[in-house]
Amino acid sequence: MGANGMKGSWLQYARGFVTVRLSAGRADEFLRAALADKLELWDLYYDREGKLVFRITVAEFFRLRPVLRSVGGRTRIAERHGLPFQMARLSRRKTFGAGMLGFIAALYLLSSLVWNVKVEGVSRLTAGEVLAAAKAEGVYRFQWAFRLPDTSALASRIAGRLPDASWVGVEKQGTSINITIVEAKKPDDTKPESPRDLIATHDAVITHIVAENGRPKVQVSDRVRKGDVLISGIVGEGDRTKAVVSKGEVRGLVWYEYEIASPLTRKVKGYTGAANDRSYLIIGNRALQISGYKLKPFEKADFRSEIKRLTWGRWTLPFGKWYEREQEVVYREQTLSPEQAKEAGLAQARAQVLASGGRDAAIRAEKILHEQTENGKVMIKVLFEVEQSIVAERPIVRTNQLPGQAIQGE
Repeated sequence: MGANGMKGSWLQYARGFVTVRLSAGRADEFLRAALADKLELWDLYYDREGKLVFRITVAEFFRLRPVLRSVGGRTRIAERHGLPFQMARLSRRKTFGAGMLGFIAALYLLSSLVWNVKVEGVSRLTAGEVLAAAKAEGVYRFQWAFRLPDTSALASRIAGRLPDASWVGVEKQGTSINITIVEAKKPDDTKPESPRDLIATHDAVITHIVAENGRPKVQVSDRVRKGDVLISGIVGEGDRTKAVVSKGEVRGLVWYEYEIASPLTRKVKGYTGAANDRSYLIIGNRALQISGYKLKPFEKADFRSEIKRLTWGRWTLPFGKWYEREQEVVYREQTLSPEQAKEAGLAQARAQVLASGGRDAAIRAEKILHEQTENGKVMIKVLFEVEQSIVAERPIVRTNQLPGQAIQGE
């Protein structure tokens, strides 16, 4: 007796299966008898009335009668699934019936088409350039796969059309062809940097300074104002000065003042437990709904989807089933205490101040300057002390100078 092994099997879908409810009889006796008779049941659970519900193939269902008779049980079919039932329903609708027959007849031919061409590993080259080279060699969507040469020959031909590629790999995966590119390395054409100073982005107190290049103008515990030079790009003394690209790291304490209005009520999202299940047949990039026609959509809902593609050996075919679950959503109002609202507002402010401080910013202290509750909100004024990087680049402007005259860059 399988628990989940049969679920989602294309073989079982093709043969057909049913969801059955044990309406009379003891479930434990029935399960022992079914196990002894080697019946294959799956997705077993008990409903709200305590009745056993399970799934079984159509062929196995007709073997249930002697088992039920031996334990005095009765069953009721709750749902029917699979291709035989879909064909029976579609047979009453000539258009869909004809389409289904056409789908089955075309399955083998369509599985021989190339449905997707993927490109990986490009940076300087564009995917469009690679696809154009592949198309020139006969690799494109809706091409017959049997018309293409061996993948190694394809890779060699495509590489011949891409001089910026040092290696090209081609792999067939079902109805997809993956083209992997390794680009040839080129010399670094980075332009030389211009001389510059590093200046302060904020009023701050210096906590850390490391000058990799250039001359430091401040030290730890110095107070600086926005725009002050931290690391100068002018080095040397007297008439032997020169402008360089200053580099380094400078961190300091910066102060941010925030005014927060945090509400005492907020909406919280939850689920009612009600759900609508729908399923579709996928044919290429189209979907045909096959269950859940008359289900009424919820006013507010979340959707979860699962797509199962039909496979043939190592091939993934452009056909499958799409399962969609619509879960009803309800929003309820949650009342917070003043302390909870205060903490929620402070947490949001901390996140904002760290985002403003940039990478590696850290809050060293916070002080509430004012707090009061009015009109259903907690009003807070808070001061944050943040340690962060405070450097920005400023080019050194070269001016015409007399021979031997020092450069004035500060």
